[in-house]
Amino acid sequence: MSSDAPGDPAIVCTLPTYDEAGNIESLTRALLALGPNFEVLVIDDDSPDGTWKLVEAMAREEPRVHLLHRTTDRGRGRAGRDGFVRALEMGAQIVVEMDADQSHRPEYVPELVARLEDDPSVGLVLGSRGVPGGRDAERTPLRRWITLAANAYIRIVLGVSVRDCNSGFRCWRRSTLERIAVAETFSPGPAIVQELLFKTARAGIGIAEVPIAFRNREEGESTLTLRTLFAGYTAVLKLRWTAFRGRL
Repeated sequence: MSSDAPGDPAIVCTLPTYDEAGNIESLTRALLALGPNFEVLVIDDDSPDGTWKLVEAMAREEPRVHLLHRTTDRGRGRAGRDGFVRALEMGAQIVVEMDADQSHRPEYVPELVARLEDDPSVGLVLGSRGVPGGRDAERTPLRRWITLAANAYIRIVLGVSVRDCNSGFRCWRRSTLERIAVAETFSPGPAIVQELLFKTARAGIGIAEVPIAFRNREEGESTLTLRTLFAGYTAVLKLRWTAFRGRL
């Protein structure tokens, strides 16, 4: 991987996907338009709607588009882990992690990257709904209350000061991912977000938050269910217990 702009860091945007055929092409184009040093890596879990086929076709025409097509050991956590590992293998100096459902807007990416580049003490930047200027756009009062309660719960259990602990819109410094041994990530599902946040905080790495407006998906259906939410809360307790036993 190389940049056409001398001095600009190699930036890989990782997009874990499952049935995002309605979103992936427009999102990929928007990310590539951010600059010649941006590349897109789609990690697709063999989507029945053919998301991976669309990405495969784009990759044949555009060398900055990459596909990691996963057919076994599927799940959000595994896909996220494998995406990070592949991005590092590609030579990324900065890795942007975001959802592919258009809830994380590409126009915020330069702000996250700039915040990371401007402060060497920061190794992770979150796109945050919980800091001044951030908001949960288009969400019902109940969903906003659930988000606030979940964040309070995670902060207390894991002992982190981050305001938006559930944000999956994140910008990582290469050295951070290497230091927390991202290849050893063990969460199979969405709790990968809390696992890596917890490991980063425990390593004493600086974490910053940039305000964003989180929007509802524009195409397709969400895979988030009450069962998934409950499993995530249980996973947070397991993380705390694992750390207490000295196994994290």
